[in-house]
Amino acid sequence: MRWHQPRSRPRREHALNIPRLALAYVRRRPLSTALVILLLALGVAVVTLTLLLAQELETRLHRDAAGIDLVVGAKGSPLQLVLAGVYHVDVPPGNIQLAALGELRANPLVANVIPLALGDSFNGFRIVGTEPSLLALYAGTLAQGALWAQPLDAVLGSDVARAVGLGVGATFAGSHGLAAGGGEHGDSRYRVTGILAASGTVLDRLVLTSLDSVWAVHDHHGPDTNAAPVAAGTKPAPALAADAAAAPHGSGGHALDHDDAREVTMALVQFRSPLAAVSLARSINKDTAMVAASPALETARLLTVFAAGIDLIRAFAVVLMGASALMLFVALAQALEDRRYDLAIIRTLGATRWQVAGVLLVESVLLAAVAAVLGLALAHGTTWAIGRWVPDAAPLAAAAWRWLPAEWGVLALALGAGILSAGWPAWRAYRLDVAATLAEG
Repeated sequence: MRWHQPRSRPRREHALNIPRLALAYVRRRPLSTALVILLLALGVAVVTLTLLLAQELETRLHRDAAGIDLVVGAKGSPLQLVLAGVYHVDVPPGNIQLAALGELRANPLVANVIPLALGDSFNGFRIVGTEPSLLALYAGTLAQGALWAQPLDAVLGSDVARAVGLGVGATFAGSHGLAAGGGEHGDSRYRVTGILAASGTVLDRLVLTSLDSVWAVHDHHGPDTNAAPVAAGTKPAPALAADAAAAPHGSGGHALDHDDAREVTMALVQFRSPLAAVSLARSINKDTAMVAASPALETARLLTVFAAGIDLIRAFAVVLMGASALMLFVALAQALEDRRYDLAIIRTLGATRWQVAGVLLVESVLLAAVAAVLGLALAHGTTWAIGRWVPDAAPLAAAAWRWLPAEWGVLALALGAGILSAGWPAWRAYRLDVAATLAEG
């Protein structure tokens, strides 16, 4: 008689709901869970915030300097010249003769020269005497009204109009100097003839008028004693040739042809050909009493300075993320000791080694994912708040809702920290001796 051995039935794995079990374990430790999430979220937020701010700073600097090949002004620091003439965040080193700009315009290597006359401000916003070509440089357009047509006509940038609440037809008086608080030119009031549409450039933060307007105001008042100090041996920039004759009228910003004895603060220069980049700046610096500064070069130097501080902040944030990952590792290791008996029971019910290890891994990744989402939301929300509450940082409000490709790296870093933190505890759970653990009770 042949005996038939019963066929062995395949072992059925226990249908373990790993995510649900991991979530249940997370809820059992609310205090430590909240602390781990908070630390990791802060690290993610700081890293993301520095990415957003650095990106917006770099974009803004390059956007404001776009199309400007040289800034030509009085002898002094090239960086100061660029900061004053392109970004309008510093005082200029002095004035230059109007005749010198005529020579620049006659140079065959120069395509365009845009004069700037600085010296006064209105509620902290700079009043800039210039020509309509400055608007063309930044593709500026009018939202209301028209450009200046005669002296003491002014056009407000979008940020200026919103901050001061003036519309077309309103009048205002400029203040001495380039900072708020100087004495007013009360008897020389500007009339608002237009308001610019928002362009996301430096135009949004300026009050634009003709060169004639700035000359007329300072001719009437004489030298400005409240102006910011300038380099030794130069004339104060805000005075703008106060001893010159009365300004010509009706030029509409084309006064350069009227009186070469006058002065302007500086000029923005555009090259006609690439050859100018090789020789023009060197020629100006060597053969004239002026300095030619390259916005591209000075901006790169400026970004290098900022980059050192930004990198330091990022390093601190990465350390913070590392500390939170270490805390998560300790929490998971401690949790494993508390759950050894539970995991052994789960194993006897049919769960595999990989499923038991997966519980700890999923728990860790779940915490890291929640922290990453909270950190990213906190960074974008903070960027938006800075843009809304700080007038000079208004573009950040729009930039806050842009997703940077580098943020995928931040998200991957946070999830990677969660996986690494669970590595050793998950391995110990995988190697759990079920019989010994149940015997211990």
